[in-house]
Amino acid sequence: MKKWLSLAATTAIMVAGFTGCNSEDSTASTSEAGIVATKVEFIGMAAPANADEMSTSYSTAKIRVYTSATEYQDHNLSYNTLFNVKDKVGTNPYQAGQLYNAKMEPLKDAYNEPALAETPDGNSLLNVDGNLFLVSHLEYDWIISDGTSAPSRMPMGMLLTSIAQDSVTGVLTATEQKALDFSSVDGLWIPCFASQTPWNTHLGSEEDYDLYFQAGVNEATTQKGLTALNDLYFENTKVANPYHYGYITEVKVNKDSSYEIAKHYSMGKGTWEMSKVMADKRTAYFGDDGSNVGLFMYVADAENALTAGTLYAAKWNQTSVAGATDGGSANLTWYKLGHATDAQVKMWAEQYTFGDIFEHLAEVSSTTDTAGYTAIKAGSTGIEYIKLKSGMETVAAFLEPRRYAAYIGATTEWNKMEGIAANTKDKKLYMAMSYIDKGMMQDDGFAKDDIKIAKNNCGATYEMNLQGGVSDTQGTLINSEYVAVNMYVPAALLGEEIAADANGNTCNVDKIANTDNVFYSEKMRTVFVGEDSGTHTNNFVWAYNIDTAKLSRIASVVAGGESTGLQVVDNMNGHAYIMSNVQHQADFTKTTPDALKTELWLKIDKFNAPVGYIGGIPGLK
Repeated sequence: MKKWLSLAATTAIMVAGFTGCNSEDSTASTSEAGIVATKVEFIGMAAPANADEMSTSYSTAKIRVYTSATEYQDHNLSYNTLFNVKDKVGTNPYQAGQLYNAKMEPLKDAYNEPALAETPDGNSLLNVDGNLFLVSHLEYDWIISDGTSAPSRMPMGMLLTSIAQDSVTGVLTATEQKALDFSSVDGLWIPCFASQTPWNTHLGSEEDYDLYFQAGVNEATTQKGLTALNDLYFENTKVANPYHYGYITEVKVNKDSSYEIAKHYSMGKGTWEMSKVMADKRTAYFGDDGSNVGLFMYVADAENALTAGTLYAAKWNQTSVAGATDGGSANLTWYKLGHATDAQVKMWAEQYTFGDIFEHLAEVSSTTDTAGYTAIKAGSTGIEYIKLKSGMETVAAFLEPRRYAAYIGATTEWNKMEGIAANTKDKKLYMAMSYIDKGMMQDDGFAKDDIKIAKNNCGATYEMNLQGGVSDTQGTLINSEYVAVNMYVPAALLGEEIAADANGNTCNVDKIANTDNVFYSEKMRTVFVGEDSGTHTNNFVWAYNIDTAKLSRIASVVAGGESTGLQVVDNMNGHAYIMSNVQHQADFTKTTPDALKTELWLKIDKFNAPVGYIGGIPGLK
């Protein structure tokens, strides 16, 4: 019988996963709190070599934990599934991937079958007063019950799962589960990656691709999204407002599994991949996912509270040559957009429309009089001509931060900006750029062109240095010791394009392609990267040691699937975990050979997707 651990109880010595040591007799130090490690090293695994390996999520990698300069232990890593989206956990009467309306009634698809999301994303494994909980995102509805693409978006949600931990092996088990009710904040729209705050809450996101209104451009898409919310979520008892979506969401979990939810309107509306709060408990950075997006920073008025603060947008001042192939480099300067509270911005969201904030030229020809209008690219590759209406500066700063940033001179040329990770000790930030393309390339057709680097379809992970004593472009001191001042790509974190190989890979399989999720472990001195690639037939999870620059593949996920939910827990009662999910399995790349697709389709359940973790790692202290 397994001995299930009460997290409030005393833990056992970590013994799981030992596979060997160096030629000397290693006596690695373990204790109730884990191992005192001098350094760790990941021993990577090969890419999958056949259809059986390509059709499963697995790890054959190892972690080597040093307890002195010469003594170490190797531990085998393994991929473990906590639950799949088709599973029922505990007393939950519905499958984990079930979607709900505002009354928390289960939704059905067009064939009267349960509407399930095959897209688990952001995770937060939280220890709340000795009780272990996992908050998980369901990002979007990929396919419906007949296997075809979902015809429209669905209102999405999050799961709260109670977790038990084995006292000896560290194995985690999902014991109870419920869907979180977001009706108090008008529902949830496309929650993607996530992070954990220094005060032990879950910080989620909303990517508002559909609800990012562009007059004359995507009005039909916006209306389609609003109709989905009106008909499916509110059941036509309420009219959805696009300015209620696209915010950072915070979930506080209590020890009895009750919870509190907030949307932080003062952090601004965007297509947020995620936000990460720095060690000062006030400064936060955003991943703004899409075309022609900005880099934003939020500085809260008080610690442990994201309810009021100042929003800033960065300008890229390139220091590398135009057309640089190394991802480019730049110094960053910061424009202050405005200061507001959650309550103020929510009030503006309910009071104003796009037309109240901007004048807009929907169609521009060679004879159009554009005097008084500013040409911008913000949220798409198309040029918009806008004029800010009198007195709407602060409203625009929070309801339309990307447009307002472009309007006042900040850079909105980044492309597919994804996850963010923070290295507190070295005061560095890591930013995922899935594809270096579009606005990041030299653009002779548009006067505003800050970023001028070479296209790289395999993407990169950028590094930024953080410091205090930095002033904004108006000369006012920014009240933060964590202001990013430059941006560049470490050589090992740059993707490499190749001609399509036998398996359809168009990026080097021994390098990261299309970085998405990123997480930094202080104890391991390692940046972890999960891929969301249209260029690798199988996506991988990578470990990059910042001291040795060694890059190691530590997991492979089901072909066509995306690696999501990355979170590293350095020590939980003598065990460490790398949380890792998979979504939209068998969503193959365009270059995957047809014969390989046919073989893989027989082995993969595309209606399923796991929430899980990479285990076998001792807790580190």
